[in-house]
Amino acid sequence: MSQGLDVIILDDDPLISELLKQMVSGFYRWGEIHTFADIMLAKRFCFDRGSSVAVFVLDVFLGELTAFDFIDAVKVHYPMVSEDTIIVTGDASEEVVDMCLAGDVSYLLEKPIKFYALQFAIRAIANKYLRFARHLRHDPDFAHQVEQIKSPA
Repeated sequence: MSQGLDVIILDDDPLISELLKQMVSGFYRWGEIHTFADIMLAKRFCFDRGSSVAVFVLDVFLGELTAFDFIDAVKVHYPMVSEDTIIVTGDASEEVVDMCLAGDVSYLLEKPIKFYALQFAIRAIANKYLRFARHLRHDPDFAHQVEQIKSPA
């Protein structure tokens, strides 16, 4: 497993997955980039990693399933998946927007993807983790407070 914040790309069109990977590779240096065209392989990859965080770039419609089916499946290992997802669609219809709102997904990009829009969305997600890590590293009192937080029983 990568020591950074990985990007996981899932689009049922392998050419789109590869194109998105090439775009992300042009600016992303904080972790590895993993691409999938098969939702089951992507889920297995996420399950095998255990609990983690990542940036997700997901096509909204994945054959018979949707990006939201994938999000629901991996949420047990990636509790922040909804907030860390960018949905990609060919048509940002009212239905797609409503699904994003209902699923707590704040990033929606329409194909053809503009490089700068993808870059800004990924950096926005990555920056929250980078700022948090920096804050932990430079503020020992805050780090101690975070360490004391217990999960609800």
